[in-house]
Amino acid sequence: MVSMTKVTGRVNAAVAGSLKRTTTVVPRRKLVVSKAAKTPSWYPGKEAPKYLDANGPLPGNYGFDPLKLGTEKDQLKWFAQAELLHARFAMLGCLGILVPEALTNLGFDWPGAGVNWVDAATFSYDADSKTYFVIQLYLMHWVEIRRYQDMQKEGCVNQDPIFKKYKLPDGNKSGYPGGVFDPFGWTTRKGGQSFEELQLKEIKNGRLAMLSFLGFWLQYGVQGKGPIGCLTDHLANPFVNNILSTDAIPFIK
Repeated sequence: MVSMTKVTGRVNAAVAGSLKRTTTVVPRRKLVVSKAAKTPSWYPGKEAPKYLDANGPLPGNYGFDPLKLGTEKDQLKWFAQAELLHARFAMLGCLGILVPEALTNLGFDWPGAGVNWVDAATFSYDADSKTYFVIQLYLMHWVEIRRYQDMQKEGCVNQDPIFKKYKLPDGNKSGYPGGVFDPFGWTTRKGGQSFEELQLKEIKNGRLAMLSFLGFWLQYGVQGKGPIGCLTDHLANPFVNNILSTDAIPFIK
């Protein structure tokens, strides 16, 4: 005769097995709250002004506008393009200062080798410097007029006026023409994500180059040397050749 304990145990086991087979585990849903990305601020704890995004997100916008120059939408567009252009000029200028001085120190020789970057503007090569100035003035006038027209109406100068078979891609933005100006296709990689990264890197390096060029100029005014020459002197004897031993701070020397 089967005892009551064994019967009860078998019933409990059967019920537990049935529940185990029919029970469905429902995973918990996670509540994800997406927040709109805020414009980073150059000053911790201070919110970036919203008017700086009036024309769309600006590369390298950290809310720095102490004089409130960007409050007018049209002026903001002009200032953004002006900063981008000067950043590119500054990067080319710093490269044009550092490379010739470095090549001269390495022993390379060419007409104008060893000429300081300040005197290079008036140095006579195969023609007088005034001739090059007039040529540059004409070419820059042509380029700047077309750049201004494109800034007023994007895409209006995409078609080459002389060589009709050349045309910039449609949908490009002012300051970023693409096409022949992007031979490696960097702006179209990763579905355009790399383009945004390159915009940020360009404006950051451009701002650094503008500050660097200002430093090169002040350095030459005090020392009469190029940046590499000043750096070499400082590394040779940093405790003697530094800003405290120059005329930059006259009341300390």
